[in-house]
Amino acid sequence: MLILALDTSGPVAGVAIWEDGRIRYEGAAVNKLTHSASIMPMVDEALCRADVKKEQLTHLAVTVGPGSFTGVRIGVTAVKAMAHALGLPCIAVDTLEATATGIEQAEAVVCPIQDARVQQVYGAAFRNGERLMQDCALKLEEYLEALSAFEGPYLFTGDGIIPYREHIAQTLGEKARFAAAHNAYLRPAAVAALAARDVDRAVDYLTLQPMYLRAPQAERARALREAGHE
Repeated sequence: MLILALDTSGPVAGVAIWEDGRIRYEGAAVNKLTHSASIMPMVDEALCRADVKKEQLTHLAVTVGPGSFTGVRIGVTAVKAMAHALGLPCIAVDTLEATATGIEQAEAVVCPIQDARVQQVYGAAFRNGERLMQDCALKLEEYLEALSAFEGPYLFTGDGIIPYREHIAQTLGEKARFAAAHNAYLRPAAVAALAARDVDRAVDYLTLQPMYLRAPQAERARALREAGHE
């Protein structure tokens, strides 16, 4: 099993190659470049450095959300195009689960959060690798309130801790912990590992679709304008 995994759902673009239980390659870029301009060159570099030809791949994987609307579309579209050209099955990976994977601390509730703007986060909760909370799009205060159903401490990771760290710390006090900077982003290797776990859920490129928890900003703005004219 040889899996090429992509992530463009947040500020970091990432690529990983998984082969039979090991990571052959992992690369991530925080370079402020548009993912549409960087992800395919990153794929080419990954294949080159891992000495893998596209024809050798058995599966493609990609984060399908939640996350940036544009970012998710870029990754899903890239994988759909490659899958169509190569005749390969696709594996959809949940962004928040991938963000939480690999940073578990015994008994801590791992809380992956992405900045969804307008004081909202995309969030979930896991403990010892088991899901406690389904993916949600909530105001930060609502998300923190939902976490109170689970006994802490709470370990936060993801790009949402950058704008909201101070508020979270003030709200939860000593129960709040934060992943170190080098662990506080989605690792593309985690996408590949989850894809390998879920390989029996692979679908064709036509079935692969983004997962959005709320309507895009343009649709929300249009709805507000239309409501104002009623």
